[in-house]
Amino acid sequence: MLSRVLPHFIRRFAVLLLALLLGLGALGPALAQVTIFSPFNIADAMDQGVKKTADIRYREGNRGKLDIYTPEKSDGLAPVVMFIYGGAWAAGDKFEYEFVGRALAANGYVAVIADYRLFPEVRYPDFLEDCAAAAHWIEENIVNYGGDTRRFFLAGHSAGAYNAVMLGLDASFFRDQGVSMPIRAVAAISGPFNFYPFEYDQVRVIFGDAPNPEGTQPINLVAAGDPPVFLGSGTTDPIVRVENSRALAEKLRAQGVWVTEKYYEGFGHLEPIVSMGAMMRFRMPILQDMLNFFQTFGAFPSGTPRPVFIPSPPEDQMTNVIKQMDLILQPISDGRRNE
Repeated sequence: MLSRVLPHFIRRFAVLLLALLLGLGALGPALAQVTIFSPFNIADAMDQGVKKTADIRYREGNRGKLDIYTPEKSDGLAPVVMFIYGGAWAAGDKFEYEFVGRALAANGYVAVIADYRLFPEVRYPDFLEDCAAAAHWIEENIVNYGGDTRRFFLAGHSAGAYNAVMLGLDASFFRDQGVSMPIRAVAAISGPFNFYPFEYDQVRVIFGDAPNPEGTQPINLVAAGDPPVFLGSGTTDPIVRVENSRALAEKLRAQGVWVTEKYYEGFGHLEPIVSMGAMMRFRMPILQDMLNFFQTFGAFPSGTPRPVFIPSPPEDQMTNVIKQMDLILQPISDGRRNE
């Protein structure tokens, strides 16, 4: 039954998502926060059993806030994951990635997603300093939300994967922000790790003023003793080529650093991150792969049962999401689009 029904839902979902994106400009300020990730943040599309605490300030400025996702039921302190979103260091907001925070918290983690300053307000290395400042806040405060700083992990997607890996490989960012908690492991999804010389204008203006451009590249910073790294990429990613992950893995392995590589055949750049959410999790096992990696490095101590990973039936989720998207899109179809 699923094999016959699911393709219909995927096609219908794709059509609705396209219509949603095309209609954003006509929907006005009321839906100003609707983005390409909005369908994955609808209630029926996300994991349940999670509490969200939003807009906690970790530094001054309009980009200095973070959100925390915690399991509604937890026995004792939980491991902590700081997830860093992407957007080419020029776009992105924490509210877009609620589906990621809830996915991690539903599996027993305290998840933190922080905004950080973006281009053109800042350039390298300011956004890394912001992420380190958020980690400092975590070290000082996350116990109040049920988090254990002795089990701290970093994760990120795209530019956020770069940020996470840089924090793991260059200890100066944490040191300068007064962060002393160790990083158990880093999970980097679809990340750019080797893009010098700077071929594209956007990258050139963000990184080109660095006094040592080669030092902005994770592949040049690998050293023995770095934290373990999980690298996950789609093999047909047209935005960040899979060779970025393969080259970094080779360097890590040469230095004796534990690295786990997972390559998802036929998938592109956004598919790995949206597949972390409950609605699209059937597409690839990236969340399970990442959690298995974290477990290898002590996410849940021996004797503590791991949360069970059970994706909901995709056809039920997509049915509910499509109904809700129809309601969102109603202003487009009822003649009010040009009002």
